[in-house]
Amino acid sequence: MKRVNIFKNGSSTNGKVILVTSSFNSLLETAGKKLNVDAKIMYTAQGGEVDDINLIRDADVLYVSSGEPFIEIVQSTSNEPISKQFASHRPPAALISKETVSNPDWLLLNVGGRHFATTRSTLLTKEPNSMLACMIASEESSLLRPSSVDNYGAFLIDRSPVYFEPILNYLRHGQLILDKTTNPRGVLEEARFFGIESLVKILEKNVQEEQHSFSDGAALTRRDVINALISTSYATELRFQGVNLSHADLSRLDLRHINFKYANLHEAKLSGANLSYCCLERTDLSHANLEGAILLGVKMLCANLEGANLRSCNMEDPAGNRANMEGVNLKGAVLEGSQMAGVNLRVATLKNANLQNCDLRGAVLAGADLENCDLSGSDLHEANLRGANLKDTAFELMLTPLHMSQAIR
Repeated sequence: MKRVNIFKNGSSTNGKVILVTSSFNSLLETAGKKLNVDAKIMYTAQGGEVDDINLIRDADVLYVSSGEPFIEIVQSTSNEPISKQFASHRPPAALISKETVSNPDWLLLNVGGRHFATTRSTLLTKEPNSMLACMIASEESSLLRPSSVDNYGAFLIDRSPVYFEPILNYLRHGQLILDKTTNPRGVLEEARFFGIESLVKILEKNVQEEQHSFSDGAALTRRDVINALISTSYATELRFQGVNLSHADLSRLDLRHINFKYANLHEAKLSGANLSYCCLERTDLSHANLEGAILLGVKMLCANLEGANLRSCNMEDPAGNRANMEGVNLKGAVLEGSQMAGVNLRVATLKNANLQNCDLRGAVLAGADLENCDLSGSDLHEANLRGANLKDTAFELMLTPLHMSQAIR
C-alpha cells in the first residue's frame, strides 16, 4: 500500500501523509478532509495534473487544488529550490541533505523531539521482526501509523533519543557502543520496547555482569541505589543479591520486591523504608536501623539482625502474606511497638531482644530462643510458643493472658 505527502496548492507547510486508497475520487475526498479544502485537482511537484492513482508512486508529494491552476513553490533567498517535501520547515542542515530528502530509500525518525536520518534497509535487515521494521514494512502497523509524522515528514516516536541512538547504531553496524554517560539499563528498556531481541540479550548480560560486580570493591551509596531504581522498569526484577551496601543510607526509599539475598547491609540506614515483599534471606542487617520500616510479606529466613533497630516496624499484611523470619538472628534487637501479627519467627534467636508492646497475635514463635527477652505489654493472643526457651522472659502487663497450651508441646 502506498502513501503520499499532500499540501495545499502553493503551500509547503502543514502537510499531511495519507494512504492511497482504491480510487482516485476516494483519494481526492480524503485529501480534502485532511486539508479542509474542496479538493478537485491534484498536481505533482512539477505541476503535472494527476488523474489516475496508478500514476502515483509511494512517498510522492502532491498539491491539492480547489480548481485553480498549479501555483509554483517560492524560491529561497539563495536562489536554490526549497525542498518541496519540507519547504520552510526543513530539518537542521546538518541532519539530512536535499538529495537524501528526495531519496525514497531514506527516511526520518523523530524520537522524543530529536531527528534521526536512516535508511529503510537499516531498519529492515538486521531485526526484521522489530517494531521499527514492522512500522516500515506495514503502513497499517498498530504500533505506529504513518499519519503520525511531524512537519518534516518524520515518523513520531515518543521514546528517549539518548537511549535510541545506540540502538540505531547497533542496527547499522551490529556493534553495541555505549559512552560512559549512557546507562545500559535505559538502553535495555528501549531495546525491549522496539523488539530488538538480539540486542536485548547482549544488554541483559551486560546489566547482569554490572550487578554482579557491585559486590566487588567499595560499598554502594544511596545515589547508586537510586540510579538503579529510576533506570529499571517497575516490571523488571531488580537484584542486589550479594551486594555490599554496608553503612548505606537507604532511609525512606521505596525498595519493594527487591532481591537482597546474601547482601551486606551492616549498619545500613533503612528507617522509614518500604521493604515489603523483599527477599532478605541470609542478609546481614546487623546493627542496621529499620525504625518505622514497612516489612509486609518480607522474606528474612536466617537473616542476621543482631542488635538491629526495628522499633515501630509494620509486618502485618492485611492481604494475609505473612512475614517469614524463620531462623532469624534478632539477638539484642529492638522491636518495641512493632506490628508483627502472624509473623513466622520459628526457631529464631531473640535472646535479650526488646519486644515491649508488640502486636504478636497469631505469631509463630515455636522453638524460638526468648531467653531474657522483654515481652511486657505485648499481645500474644493465639501465638505459638511451643518449645520456646522462655528462661527469664518478662511477660508483665500483657494485653491477653498467656495460656499454657501456647507454650507446651
